[in-house]
This record gives sequence, structure tokens and C-alpha cells, in this order.
Amino acid sequence: MPMNITGFLFRSVLASAACAVLLSSTSAPGSAQWLKYPNAGIPRTADGKPNLSAPAPKTPVGKPDLSGIWEAHEDLSPYGGYKAHFMDLALDLKPAEAPFQPWARALSLERQDNQHKDDPLNLCLPPGVPRINTIAPFKIVQTPQLVIVLYETTANSNFRQIFTDGRPLPKDPQPTWLGYSVGTWEGNVLKVDTIGFNDRGWIDTGMGHPQTEALHVIERFRRTDFGHLEIGITIDDPKAYTKPWTATMKVDLLPDTELLETTCENSKGLEHLVGK
Repeated sequence: MPMNITGFLFRSVLASAACAVLLSSTSAPGSAQWLKYPNAGIPRTADGKPNLSAPAPKTPVGKPDLSGIWEAHEDLSPYGGYKAHFMDLALDLKPAEAPFQPWARALSLERQDNQHKDDPLNLCLPPGVPRINTIAPFKIVQTPQLVIVLYETTANSNFRQIFTDGRPLPKDPQPTWLGYSVGTWEGNVLKVDTIGFNDRGWIDTGMGHPQTEALHVIERFRRTDFGHLEIGITIDDPKAYTKPWTATMKVDLLPDTELLETTCENSKGLEHLVGK
């Protein structure tokens, strides 16, 4: 599935005047493979449909198994107050609960006024963490010492490695788009600490919350039942915000399907970009 710079292809319908260069719509082609292939191991009701309210699965050692393809189903409309964490990660909070440093507030307003022209997504660059979990389906593959996350997203070949083998976070990491992640279990919750970001990423799309290389993202993954996953997110970036702030996002299992190959081409359509 190729994408050009004037629009990104999502399974959900996205449209807006303000974000036209970022968001467009499409549907998966009917000839795509495995989009409706029954997955083994999914509990089913008497009529054969996936039972998404069944108990969450466990690994052989008794930990929750987070494996599966997941997607946030939120209202992505850019009109009025944002209702999706993709557009505003702080939508659950009052303004004072996501306090900007003065320069960060000014940059957020500038990005909105400039119609998001400089968003890395326009250049086929990675969405960053945690935004990458809000944009399109992602697949969790859980092993005893490593959790791999694969993304059907708007940049090419994105994946995350979350090491659960006891290693510490690196002391002096080379800045990257998706950072370096380690995971530890807190009961039935997988806590993921990620550091080592560059300062080019955007935390969300509509608000354009900025980040610096000091960003520390803490995610808590909790599978509430077979078909539902809750992700608690803490943004701790003292260079951009006066204190840490949090969000909670719910994602749903996509059963009996697979990720689609997605590529991004930023060599076409430059003349159609809007903004100042």
C-alpha cells in the first residue's frame, strides 16, 4: 500500500481541512491476503464469532499474554474539541494538568497555526512514542524475554523491541525516533519505560505537543479481557513540561486479520502542502 506525502492511508476514515496533508481515507483492498482468515486460539461464541469478552489469556508462567493485533477506535474528527488521543494526547486532562514550559506552548500554537506542515508524518518519518500506538493497527508478539510491536503505520518498517530480560535502560543512548524500551511486570500490568528519543518527534497531531531528548515515556499495558487492552501513558519531559502528565487509552483486538504492508513516499505532491 503506497502512500504519498499529500495523504496517509488508514483503515479508519480521516478527513479535515486543517489536517488535509496528514489525513485521508481508504479501505483495504479486497484482494489483500489474510484479512479474514480465522486465527487459532481465539475463543468463540456458539455462532463462531470471536468472544472478545472472554478472559484474558495467560502465558505458561501465568503472566497476561498481550499478543494480538490492536487498534484504537476513537473519533478522529479534527473539528471542535478533539476526541482522539492521536489528535490530543492530553484530551482527558484539564489544561493545567498538562502544563507547558513557555517555549513548548508557543511551539504547539505555532504548529497549529501553521496547519501542521512540519509534522514528521508529512515527511514519512516515524510518529514517535506514544503517538505510534494511536494511529493505526499494531501487532504485539510476546516472548518470555522480549515483546515485539509491529506497526501498520505511516512510516516505513516501524517496530519496537521491549526487552523484558532484566537489562537496564542505556546510560547514554543515541537519540532515535522510537527510543529504547525495557519492560517489567507489576502484577498483571506490563510497565514499559522508554528513553533515548530525539527532539524532532510530535507527541500528538492536532495539538502538536513537542518533546525533547529528555523525554521519558512510561506505558502500562493491561489486558482487561480477551478483546480489550488499556494503555496508561505518562509523559515526563522536564524540558518541555513543568511536571509529568498522563493519559489513558483503550484499544480493541482485531481478530481474524493481519497487518497490511504500508509504505510511504515523500517524493510526490510537495507542491500541494499547505501551511506557512
